[in-house]
This record gives sequence, structure tokens and C-alpha cells, in this order.
Amino acid sequence: MTSPSSHRSHAVSALLVLITFVMALCILPVAQAAPNPRYASIVIDTQSGAVLHAANADATRYPASLTKMMTLYLLFEALEDDTLSMDSRLPVSQHAAAKPPSKMGVRPGETVKVEDAINILVVKSANDVAAVVAEGLAGSESTFAGQMTDKARALGMTHTTFRNASGLPDDRQVTTARDMAILALRLMQDFPSYYPVFAKTEFTWQGRRYKGHNRLLDNYAGTDGLKTGYIRASGFNVATSAVHDGRRLLSVVMGGFTAQSRDAHMSELLDRGFARAESVAQGDWIAKADIYGDRLQATPTSDPAPTPADDPIRDLIAQAAYEHGDARTAAENAGAWAVQVGAFSDRTRARRQADQAAEFLPADLDGRVAVSSVQGDGGVFRAQLVDLEETQARRGCRQLAREGVDCVVVAMGAGQ
Repeated sequence: MTSPSSHRSHAVSALLVLITFVMALCILPVAQAAPNPRYASIVIDTQSGAVLHAANADATRYPASLTKMMTLYLLFEALEDDTLSMDSRLPVSQHAAAKPPSKMGVRPGETVKVEDAINILVVKSANDVAAVVAEGLAGSESTFAGQMTDKARALGMTHTTFRNASGLPDDRQVTTARDMAILALRLMQDFPSYYPVFAKTEFTWQGRRYKGHNRLLDNYAGTDGLKTGYIRASGFNVATSAVHDGRRLLSVVMGGFTAQSRDAHMSELLDRGFARAESVAQGDWIAKADIYGDRLQATPTSDPAPTPADDPIRDLIAQAAYEHGDARTAAENAGAWAVQVGAFSDRTRARRQADQAAEFLPADLDGRVAVSSVQGDGGVFRAQLVDLEETQARRGCRQLAREGVDCVVVAMGAGQ
């Protein structure tokens, strides 16, 4: 039998050990939260081309339902080429009907109207209808995925490979935040008449109303699109475009832990992006060195700052700053301003876009449609309304913006 004094001795010893352990914990450095291995983001000023923020922007990630932006891109192409119309009906196969949720529950033998398919992909993000579109355009989803990848390469999305039309899990279906930004930008530039669909928050189909997942459209002022996405491997993704005081930012966030935290982070990035874009801009002008230098990085990033030679975004954004320092002086002359409404890899499409934009302008602007070529890989063709006074060009661009047409006012300086 142990004595009371022995019990007290053991108790005191145990207490000393506990105190020593607690003190050791207090003096140890606080452990840092483990980095999120799925996170990536980028913020772009679409007028100047400035990359305002980039974090892991070229690191490989899973696109999830951001994939459907490319599915829609190819569907819009088919509409533009008159391969399909909004009233065309696409058949539902057993393969499409068997896709897992999110889905509409379409059945083999049924058909889906193209107009409904667009609303369904944007708002409901239904995987079965994505497969319906793929098969309607290419015969099989695997063939369509190859076409998606080919189009990605043509658009400058060099790190993207598609394996299906929906974004459902596939280890070989990968992309980057920068590539998704390129795709979102091209959707705006190449299909301005279809882009407003990305602002939809609900639609009605077969007598039932469906609501979407993109809460930023309601909760962040100025947001007018694009798309959310989630699979377990990717985390919560979103591509967002927002406009404040005539300035449009495009941002992609990938790898959020929850939809709420992803949206909160996107809102924070956009807030900082708008503030930074305003602080670095001199009027409507941003120097080339700022666009491609690292001075516009809002936060530290592991990515090297893109250079003019290797950043594919630069050829897709309207040319708001020019190689020659006297471009603005030259533009102050009469008729030396233009409204640019897109940059395309195809001259015919550029001309068509300029013609369509001209129809929205008041007659007194009397702008002249022009398509100019920028030399590069395959060439880039700029759709412009030219020979305008500065005040005319700015008034015209405001009018186009009200009609949902993305545009930028440019000075017709040297090199145009």
C-alpha cells in the first residue's frame, strides 16, 4: 500500500509534466495552414490587357463544369455557321441519358431544342444535356471532346485537354485558370449576341422553373456572367465578368473549399482588381510596361509575369496602348479614333461582327466599318468602326455597351 505522501508526490510530478508540456506548446511557432493544392486564380482588365492578379494561373487544374463554356462555344459556332438554329432539335441517346447529376432527366428517344439546351447548360449545368449537344454536333461525345481540344489550341489554350462535354471527372481532362480566362474572353468577343445568356439566373422548361448556382450574379454588383463548376477533385470553380464604371474585369477562381468561400474570395479579388486598375490607369491609358510587367500583381504569386511573347491573352484584348509614345497625340486629330468590337482569328467573322455593331450606332456617328490584321500565329483580325472623333467614339461605345456589345475606344495611331 502506498502512503498519502507518495500519492501527493506522484500528483505533483504529473502536474509539473503537464505544465512543462503546455509551456512548450506556447513557445512553439504557430503552425501555418496548409496551402490549398487545388487553388488558382487570375484577374484581367479586359480593356487594357493588364493581368491585375495571378496565383498558380498556369498550374494544371480540373475544369469541372467550366468545361461547358467550351461546349457552348462550339454550339454558338454552329449557330453562327447556320449548321443549327435555335429551333433545331437534338436527339437524346442512351449514353446521354445515363449521365450522372446534375441532369435534367431527359430520356432516350426524346429531343431537346437548341435554345433550351443553351439555357440548361448555363443555368442548370446539366450533364445529360451537355452530352446531347456533343452528340448532336459531332456524332459522339468522344469525337466532340477532340474537337473541343482542337478549338482550345486554336484559341491559345495551350494547357487544356478535354475528354468530355460536361466536366464530369476524368483525370485526363485538365486546364489552367489562364486558359479558362482566355475561353471566357473569347466567348465575350466572338459571340456578343449570345453572351448575355450567361447572366441568366433561371429558366423555364416543360412548365417547370429552374434556378441556377451562380450567386455572384445577384450578390456582386456589376456581374453579368459566366459559369460555376464543381467536382470533388477540382473544388469549387467560377469564371466571372463584372463591370464597374465602364471598366470590365474578368476573373477565374479555382479550387474553393465551398461555394460560399469561393464567391467571397472572388468578390475580394474583383474589389481589389477594380481599385488597382483605377490606380494604375492614366485616364484610359495603361503603359505597355505595366501590362506585361509584374507591377500589376496585386498579391505575391508563384507564376512568372507573362511577357508579350508568351501571353496568349494579349492578342485577344483590344489594343488600348501602342508601341509608339506619340500615339495619343496623333489620335487627337480629327477622325483618328475607332471603336473596336472584337478580335478574331477569322476575317469573315470579324467583318460580320463590325457590321452587326454598326447597326446599333446612331446615324450621326457615321462610322466606317473596317477589319485590320495583326500579324502573329495565324493572324488576328480586329473588327472596328473607324474615322470617328474621340467624343463620337466614346459615345458610340457607351451605346454599344447598353446593347450588350463589348467594345473599347482606341486611338488610330502608328501601327494601325
